[in-house]
Order: sequence, then structure tokens, then C-alpha cells
Amino acid sequence: MVYSPLVAASKYFKYYIHASNSKGHGMHSPFVFEFITQVMNDFTRYPDYERTEALRKALLKDPGVITVEDMGAGSSKTRSRIRKVASIAKNAAKPAKYGQLMYRMVRHYGAKRILEMGSSLGLTTSYLAAADPGARVITMEGAPSVAALAREHFSGLGLKNIEMVEGNFDDTLPAVLESMPEIDFAFIDGNHRQEPTERYFSQLLPHIHNDTLLVFDDIHWSGEMEAAWKNIVAHEAVTCDIDLFYIGIVSFRKEFREKQGFSVRF
Repeated sequence: MVYSPLVAASKYFKYYIHASNSKGHGMHSPFVFEFITQVMNDFTRYPDYERTEALRKALLKDPGVITVEDMGAGSSKTRSRIRKVASIAKNAAKPAKYGQLMYRMVRHYGAKRILEMGSSLGLTTSYLAAADPGARVITMEGAPSVAALAREHFSGLGLKNIEMVEGNFDDTLPAVLESMPEIDFAFIDGNHRQEPTERYFSQLLPHIHNDTLLVFDDIHWSGEMEAAWKNIVAHEAVTCDIDLFYIGIVSFRKEFREKQGFSVRF
């Protein structure tokens, strides 16, 4: 069950007052300090931002309507399968600041093998692919009508390093992982329920390495997602986690002698 706006606001307030400041002051983890100062607080206006945001602006005005087969927890805004493209762009697509953060993460950490579970209209995918045209990006989308639009957007932006995999993740993920023995960066944004989220994490584990980063979307979206996040960060393979409230990042770096968990304002 998705948290009500009142509960969500209460959750955010609790996160905000306990989270570390966004400047990195007093941060004792070199990895997290570097992430805050060199990635999170990189305020460069990369030209790729403007191209993707021009697409977002156009989509927010798109009067088109499509039929969406939702295979996850559904939308928190509507239960209808008939969706306006503008509404999807407004409510389902990740806001610019998070797409741009992941763009910077790919650039800074040199991710070459990238997986996205949940393409939506392709805005975040575009950020991931534009960050390094030499990287291989596999994006997965369950709804055929949404996948078709995303493909059009990738073509319009001239992005040639994206492979779209269409279909239910339960059916398509095994073959995707077989084609990608190691993953440098993954964004899991396709099914906002506990059991599938934890199952996808387990399926990804054999494909991680010391520098892999996994990003989970909407970790405080519902009780189920909070439970999934809690279990994921508790896994023995995870050595560091960063809670940015709307997304959560996990690292597997062996140089951490003890588990480290951080909440950081973003």
C-alpha cells in the first residue's frame, strides 16, 4: 500500500532531520565524502542535460493517450490503464535531479555495463546512455506501448548505445543477465513491491563486482519498499548504503571493513 501524502511527508521530515548535510562536513567515509563532494555536488551544466530536458518539456505537453499494461505495483496517481503521455512524464518519470545524478555517477565511476529495470518514457535511460556513448545500456520495460515511445525518444536523441528489452521482468531478466555477466551500474525501478524487488536484487548479486553500484527507486514509497530496502542493505554482500530518500544506493566495496549506512540530504 502506497503511503498517503501525510505519512510520506512525515517520513521525509524524519529523514531530513537525521540525514547528513549535503556538503560532506564531518563525513568519515572517504567513499561517501567523494560521492557527496565530487558527484552529488557537481553543479556543471552538461550539454546532455539540456537535450534530455527538452524532451521532458515536450512530453509534459504531449496530448497523446496510450494503453499501459502495468506489471508492477501500479501508479500512485491512477488505476486506469488509459494514460496520458503528459501524465506519465509528470508522475512516473524520475525528476531531472535524479537522472542527472545518475548521469554523473556513470561518468565519475566509469560504468560501462549498465542495466535499467523500468524504462518508462526513457528519460533516465537517456541520461545513463548519454553519460558515456561507449557504454552498453540495457533497459527493460514491461509495457509495450511505453517501450515503443521510449525507442522513439532514444532515436530522436541520437542515442545508439541502448538495447531495449520488452516484456515482464520475470520472463526477460534471466536472458538479460546471461548476456551481461558483469554489471557496473544498475537502476531498479520496475516493480514497487517487496518480494519482486528483493528477488531482482538476488538475481543481480552473481553479476556484481567490487565497484558495482545498484540504485533502487522509491525506497520510502510504501511499507513494502521500506522493508525491501531494509533487507537489501542488511545483506552480507552490501558494505555501504546511501539513503537519499527517493532513491537508495548500495555498494559492495571490500575496502569497507564494517558495514556503513548513511542518510544524506539531496
